[in-house]
Amino acid sequence: MLTNNTTPNTLFSSFTFLGKEHPHRVVMAPMTRARSTQPGDIPNQMNALYYAQRASAALIITEATQISPHGKGYSYTPGIHSEEQVKGWRIVTNAVHSKGGKIFLQLWHVGRMSHPDFHQGDLPVAPSAEPFKGQIWKVDPATDKGVMVDCPTPRELNKEEIAAIIQDYRHAAQNAMDAGFDGVEIHGANGYLIDQFLRTTSNTRQDQYGGSREHRLRFLKEVVIAVADQIGPLHTAIRLAPFLTARGMDCSDILPTIADAAEFLDKIGIAYLHLVEADWDDAPTFTESFRQTIRSRFSGPIIVAGKYNLSRAEWVISNGYADLVAFGRDFVANPDLPKRLRQNLPLAPFDGSTLFGGSERGYSDYPTWEEASY
Repeated sequence: MLTNNTTPNTLFSSFTFLGKEHPHRVVMAPMTRARSTQPGDIPNQMNALYYAQRASAALIITEATQISPHGKGYSYTPGIHSEEQVKGWRIVTNAVHSKGGKIFLQLWHVGRMSHPDFHQGDLPVAPSAEPFKGQIWKVDPATDKGVMVDCPTPRELNKEEIAAIIQDYRHAAQNAMDAGFDGVEIHGANGYLIDQFLRTTSNTRQDQYGGSREHRLRFLKEVVIAVADQIGPLHTAIRLAPFLTARGMDCSDILPTIADAAEFLDKIGIAYLHLVEADWDDAPTFTESFRQTIRSRFSGPIIVAGKYNLSRAEWVISNGYADLVAFGRDFVANPDLPKRLRQNLPLAPFDGSTLFGGSERGYSDYPTWEEASY
């Protein structure tokens, strides 16, 4: 399903994106790394080096970054709500821009995917007080070791709190621009707060009001409108997860809901739509018919992510289903990933044991191809 009748595009055909012509369509996907300075969840020089090493991406999307203290759900993740955090992120954006890169900050409110230890003993919040199966990564202060822990049943948000969170997104987006980012990507995927509002299975309070698709889309729309109004639609993007079923997020009506969201986002004229595909074993298949539906509803740039290799990336772009492909683990382990893919060079393996927390090991010490060859 080509978007036009010209020669099919490839991962290494040029593409004008975010006001710049790029020689390829390789994006660095957001991945939680949990290496901010404590206390304060402040980005630091080590983060700046890590992102600058990967500035050859057509776009870097940062790790998820909490918009407020109440939006936090994992240990050592960075924020974008304090003056110190803005200053820390400015070190990162300056480093990336000095290498000619583009970088968007991913805005995050985890909702129920959290733990009382992050909120002075208070319960995490959600659209409804529904129990669910989910775990977050939390550091034990006695041992300084991180482990996965269960999330409790959350507390239901009231209308005033929902309105305040929307303003937190607006404020965080402005902070991101003040920190030098080229734009923001709203995290609406993976079972976090916006995704929780989209799904019927996690929203019994909304169901009692009818649970209509339009009702479930309201929070997403109001967040996007607030952010786009504050920093402009061309600096605003969003990530969605149509086929997610983990974390209690299975919803029979989610595909039509996201298709309606795509149509709304197209009218707003956002910078891009980022679709994440389930990447665990026996995950639901991201169907070709749904790719066609999204492409018919959204005319702007589409990024896809989820266990893509070179051949799958070429397929999705040549068929017109996406314009760019985001790589996560491969970009972590290969800071010069676009070059390695273009030249068909071997990829270094990813060390999953160093994903969350720690030092430079498994973070900024992965060598480029030239460095590894010496």
